Amino acid sequence: MNNPTSMSNIEAVLGQIRNYQAQAQDSTQKTALGMNAVNRDSVGFGDAIKGAIQEVNSKAMESKALRTAYEHGEDVPLTDVVIGMQKSSLAFEATLQIRNKVLKAYEDILHMPV
Repeated sequence: MNNPTSMSNIEAVLGQIRNYQAQAQDSTQKTALGMNAVNRDSVGFGDAIKGAIQEVNSKAMESKALRTAYEHGEDVPLTDVVIGMQKSSLAFEATLQIRNKVLKAYEDILHMPV
């Protein structure tokens, strides 16, 4: 029952488990340190909103450029134009819905009794 081969196998597996555990702890500590660095250098709320709006604007500009190129007879597939317009529309609608939710939350907070 006490086969040395099986005991050495068990010891080998336990050694691997300990190794993985140590690697996981090191990875967790590095991630925690990285998170602290990100928090110090994080982007503010206003900057995040500005970036999102710029992204929506760039989608609209790309869509307009594709549409104009197609109207001028350039070699632009109609499917690319339609997909670009749909992406632009979807980005705008999502932004509009987010704005509405933020305004509703602001109004709810504003009308809360103190």
